[in-house]
Amino acid sequence: MMNSIDQWIGEAFTPDDIWQHRITKVFARCQTPFQELSIVDSGVYGRALVLDGRWQTCTGDEFLYHEPLVHTPLALHGSARRVLIAGGADGGVAREVLKWNSVEEIRLVDIDGDAVDACRKWLPEIHQGSLNDPRVRVQIGDAFEIIEAARNWDVIIADLTDPIESGPAYKLFTREFFAFCRRALAPQGLFINQAGSMSPPLIEPLARVAKTIGSVFRHAVVTVAHVPTYGSPWGLVLASDEPLNLRPEPTQIDEHLKRATSGQFKMFDGQTLLGLLQTPKHVRDRIAAETVIYTLDNPPQIARG
Repeated sequence: MMNSIDQWIGEAFTPDDIWQHRITKVFARCQTPFQELSIVDSGVYGRALVLDGRWQTCTGDEFLYHEPLVHTPLALHGSARRVLIAGGADGGVAREVLKWNSVEEIRLVDIDGDAVDACRKWLPEIHQGSLNDPRVRVQIGDAFEIIEAARNWDVIIADLTDPIESGPAYKLFTREFFAFCRRALAPQGLFINQAGSMSPPLIEPLARVAKTIGSVFRHAVVTVAHVPTYGSPWGLVLASDEPLNLRPEPTQIDEHLKRATSGQFKMFDGQTLLGLLQTPKHVRDRIAAETVIYTLDNPPQIARG
């Protein structure tokens, strides 16, 4: 399937805000058992993955999301051998994890095999063959159940769709799931997940996810990713039972990256890491004031746009 068109896809962020992307081609469109999937061409930002009408990633700026999501926990860990990815069907996270010399095993768990297959076929610029690397095991299944039984992972990365009620990912934003992740980590292990927009009108889910993770782990902080096609700064919650170094020395990080990775970073280095870890005041204040903890009995409820 490849249809040339000229239309716009719009996401209603609030009753007063719509974020739009122009679509010039549709490469694939289908209803999987879990979500509506489209892979489209978005002009200047390249080929993109859209799930349930919501923008997920695109070739033009995906590195601004994938590099912070992966290299923040791996750089702070220093020598991760086993990395578990929840979600990540497009292969971008796996691609970045493979840059670390210490990594021996990656397990990518995604509930939607059709999404993984579509990304394999239509988004080679993003996965760059990572899903076929011998260190990567792709497991189609429910990350909630699989991580419940997992143990001794150095880093767990939750690269998830939005927690739309009754969608495939909403359970993975609850206290129960975060408790499974904590138990699945090895000593010194780190967890990170995408948590949503930092825009003031949209910050409630981010604050509640951060508060929920903070109720499970001893230490948690919101890191900042700036991804233009997401429409606002994005929050990634980093957590561990060990203290987090929020003031890493940039030159030391750069030296470690030279020794420990294959390089090839577009935006990530020691100075970038230092900036990523500085949570804006309005976000810190909002999290401090939040009282809601997401659970299976009280899950996030984000309406479909």
